[in-house]
Formats: sequence, C-alpha cells, structure tokens
Amino acid sequence: MDINSTAPAVSAATNSPAEKPIRVAVIIGSNREGRFAPVISDWFLSRAEDFGGLDVDVVDVAEVDLPTALSFQPSDEVQAERDRVSKRLAAADAFVVITPEYNHSYPAGLKSLIDWHNTEWHAKPVGFVSYGGLSGGLRAVEHLRQVFAELHAVTLRDTVSFHGPWGQFDEAGQHTAPGEANTAAKSLLNQLTWWAHALRDAKSRRPFSA
Repeated sequence: MDINSTAPAVSAATNSPAEKPIRVAVIIGSNREGRFAPVISDWFLSRAEDFGGLDVDVVDVAEVDLPTALSFQPSDEVQAERDRVSKRLAAADAFVVITPEYNHSYPAGLKSLIDWHNTEWHAKPVGFVSYGGLSGGLRAVEHLRQVFAELHAVTLRDTVSFHGPWGQFDEAGQHTAPGEANTAAKSLLNQLTWWAHALRDAKSRRPFSA
C-alpha cells in the first residue's frame, strides 16, 4: 500500500442543506475473468460511504457492452448502450477510476469506455485507485493521466495504490491492516470533493468550452 501524497491536507467540503451532493461515478476498469476488482471497489465504496456527502454511481466496465471499434454512425443497439452509459457519466460531478495494471498499462475495456465519450469528461476531476504487482498499478495511472488531459479533465495528484493486494484482504474482503489505506482514501476524497465543488461552481457561472 502506498500513500502517494506529500501535499498539505485539503479540508473536505461540506454541503449546505440547499446544495446538491457531489455526484461521483466510480468506474471499475477491469473486465478480466477472475478479476480482483470487486474486492478493491467494495473496499473503496465503503470508504466513500463513510466519508459522506456523496451520491455514488458505480459504472462497471464488465457490464458495459460497447465495441472496441469506434463509429460515428453506430448501430441502434450500440447507440442505445452508449446513451445508457453517457447519461450516467454526464450526470457525474467527478470520477474515481479503479484500475489494475496489465502489461504496464490499463485495460482495453476501460480505454474503450473512455473513447466512446468526450464532453462527459470535460472540466471534471478524476481520482485513481490502482492495484497491481510491485508498481501498485501506478504505471496504468500515469498513462490514464495523459488520456484524461486530452479530454479536458483534471486529474488528482494523490492516488490510492495497492502493491500486491491479493494478500492484503481477508476472505470477507476486509483489509487486514487498513490504517494507511483508509488515510489515502480520505485524502483522495477530500481533494476530489474540493475540485468537484470548485469546478461545478465555476461552470454554473461560465459554461466550459473546449
């Protein structure tokens, strides 16, 4: 487990009674057979629930049926599937991408989901929770930063990364030594909500134009 942070702590934004909660789309980026992603995502979702003030929607790449071949004129079936996902991404104020590292990068299914959309990512913060071997998935995260920069998104500096996570969780999916991991998740959520509030407020005053 690595807390990739040396920055000062950012205070969590609080919602006033009249203010909408921050809507966070948590994207599970693996669709691999036998994937470990559900363990990581369940852990992170429990941290988000404890954090509070968030309206969380889970978008699982394994449940998204979009072809890898992009098209400007997709079939009715593909268009319907894209619209189903697009509405959820567009409604989000912020994103957290949970990704493993495959061959020094991120999964193809995740790239396909990203590439089928464009404006849905604009001027929104993106945080990362990664896992893998010795690198903890950080090489996948660095590749994703370049992709989201092209899509006018704001990626958070600090990440949550698990190095060799398979031995860090018990059979019930509970982290066996959660202290550092919980601290890293709280730091990420603090920063994510700050940026989400700031960008949402800015766009309400002046619409974003790429």
